[in-house]
Amino acid sequence: MKMTLIIIISIIITIILGINLFIWLNPVFGSKTKFINQQKLKASSNFRDSKFQNLEPTKMMTGGTWRGAMKKFIKGVENDRPDKYIESVAFNREDFIKNCDSIAYTWFGHSTALFNIYGKIIITDPVFSEAASPVSFFNKPFDFEYEYKVENLPNIDVVLISHDHYDHLDYKTIKKIDSKTKKYIVPLGVDAHLLRWGIPKKKIEVADWGESINIEKNLKFISATARHFSGRGPRDRDKTLWCSWIIESGNHKVFFGGDSGYGKHFKDIGEKHGPFDLTLIECGQYNENWNQIHAMPEQTVQAHIDLKGKLLLPIHWSKYKLSIHSWTEPIERAKVAALRNNIKLQETKVGQVNKL
Repeated sequence: MKMTLIIIISIIITIILGINLFIWLNPVFGSKTKFINQQKLKASSNFRDSKFQNLEPTKMMTGGTWRGAMKKFIKGVENDRPDKYIESVAFNREDFIKNCDSIAYTWFGHSTALFNIYGKIIITDPVFSEAASPVSFFNKPFDFEYEYKVENLPNIDVVLISHDHYDHLDYKTIKKIDSKTKKYIVPLGVDAHLLRWGIPKKKIEVADWGESINIEKNLKFISATARHFSGRGPRDRDKTLWCSWIIESGNHKVFFGGDSGYGKHFKDIGEKHGPFDLTLIECGQYNENWNQIHAMPEQTVQAHIDLKGKLLLPIHWSKYKLSIHSWTEPIERAKVAALRNNIKLQETKVGQVNKL
């Protein structure tokens, strides 16, 4: 009996050590912020009690339990994945590059969008690998009519990251895209991951909420508030900042929301920086039980109104199953809410080139 207990304990210890070793050695998990300069992190007004905070009190779960949510997620709901490939458009790199006298943009599903802003190429939260997770068998993307690869992208002036979750910051994509990327602009602490992945420090710019980064005289990036959380491993929750981004070029403004639950920050941003020619706001992967960290589709439309947006492009849907709703429900509900509020909503296929 005593020997059996010793064997069981030994097996448990071995498993725990194995998991920790896997996390420590596997670069996909990124790096801890303790390995970078702590001065700017600790100077942030959003960094308290050794972690970043939201402006408003924010709960991960406002109802139910994670255990119950996981059961429903595993069980699934009707039509939570497409039963065939999603109709899309073949991305034409040469045609996209030609749009240097205006603002052109292409959505690649979820939160990945490519912009040509008067000749400057910007991509948001690029994810092009076989799975948005630490392991290749979980969180695989939906199938599109056409395939989209890093190799097909033009040279990138700026990779813009909203936060460090796997469906927004992808190790394999970053490794592939770096050879054609001039600069990365990221929230506080996210540079730790990039540095571990071999990205030169001189190519990385970091920003706290409210800070701006000028790439050229006519191109500015402003880090703005979001209501979310961060972390890539079991012990790094909220050690890096999450944010939304404002892109300004001449008289044009674009808002990229990253991930965010609805909150008063949208109206604050709209009053300070609006109006916006285009807003990209999440409308998928929501649930009533975690509605403070992911916006419901009706809140997506309200956020656009708060931001004083002119054209709304709902994002964070049509690529992954990360919640408990059908894969088309986000855009269907967003369209109804937009129509009810007389909001102009961009309906675009993945890969399609659009112009402002």
